[in-house]
Amino acid sequence: MQRIPYARQNINQDDIQTVIQVLQSDFLTQGPAVERFEQAVAAYCGAKYAVAVNSATSGLHIACMAAGLGSGDILWTSPNTFVASANCGLYCGATADFVDIDPRTYNLSVAELAEKLNRSRQQGTLPKVVIPVDFSGQSCEMKSIRELAKEYGFTLIEDASHAIGGCYQDNKVGSCQFSDMTVLSFHPVKIITTAEGGMVLTNREDLYEKLLLLRSHGITRNPAKMVGDSHGPWYYQQVDLGFNYRLTDLQAALGCSQLQRIDEFVARRQVLAARYNQALSRLPLTIPYQHPDAYSAYHLYVIRLHTGKLRKTRRQIFEELVGAGINVNLHYIPVHTQPYYQRLGFKPGDFPRAEQYYQEAISLPMYFGLTDAMQDRVIQALQEAIQ
Repeated sequence: MQRIPYARQNINQDDIQTVIQVLQSDFLTQGPAVERFEQAVAAYCGAKYAVAVNSATSGLHIACMAAGLGSGDILWTSPNTFVASANCGLYCGATADFVDIDPRTYNLSVAELAEKLNRSRQQGTLPKVVIPVDFSGQSCEMKSIRELAKEYGFTLIEDASHAIGGCYQDNKVGSCQFSDMTVLSFHPVKIITTAEGGMVLTNREDLYEKLLLLRSHGITRNPAKMVGDSHGPWYYQQVDLGFNYRLTDLQAALGCSQLQRIDEFVARRQVLAARYNQALSRLPLTIPYQHPDAYSAYHLYVIRLHTGKLRKTRRQIFEELVGAGINVNLHYIPVHTQPYYQRLGFKPGDFPRAEQYYQEAISLPMYFGLTDAMQDRVIQALQEAIQ
């Protein structure tokens, strides 16, 4: 019997042909396809500027650098995320800390954030950067977080790696209406893919110029940004310490092609979520809560088992599903419980909501190519494992 993955890219003939055209062109990298992709994503999301990078992790890194994060500074993010959301602060020499999650959305809790900011102001330990994570494709409560950013003076970088195609208060995720920068991911398990790849969006020209510089070695060919006079049309200067975080034209072309189907991709994920909701509503588990201000891209569909009402452990149910050919997954192991972060001083019990969530969560298969029949197999296998 065919195994059902928890996520999978969807590549059609148009995608393939688009990449072939780039292979037959003059540019495989540093060509026109990247700028086209940036413009297309910016237009779709409603942001002024977009900078394509080779991964969302790279995007988070240079976004933190553009925000001026450095040694002695503090970054806060959610413990319920992939490690990159916190690691990006460490890359800059800053300290990372966390804010516990909302018990319904599993996003960073606005109430916990407000309380921690108030305490930190009294202690002189306010963060320079806060990175809320749009977990599973559902936007955080960005308007409320923006109001706190204005009050406490931190730069707000939205980690929307899960959420392109989603909306918040009738604006596309990535519009940067309430954030200084927003970071997207185009990994194959995400909504659209460039194989590996990411994007940083912003409405601020100063941040845009800094991001461009950091993406490519800190090098400029613009005479206006050079020290002294240009030596000629061949001349460039390294004016900052940047990185090679560029996206190739092959990847950008694939992204442009995928972007044409993004609304179709998200609409199917919404249908699949509705089917799960209906089928699972009477089982001893919690289905994903949807905030009224958000329209989720449904990168993930996460259930929380009512473990106190079950005769089996979460691990037993997880392994039975895998044994039935259903490749479920788990998002996420709280970052502060990872050995590296334990060595930095974090310990179990620091963020109890995220830890309790982790003990109960399972990510069910969710992707555009998941058919109704395949989803019915998932549902039946889950019902049998639980009952």
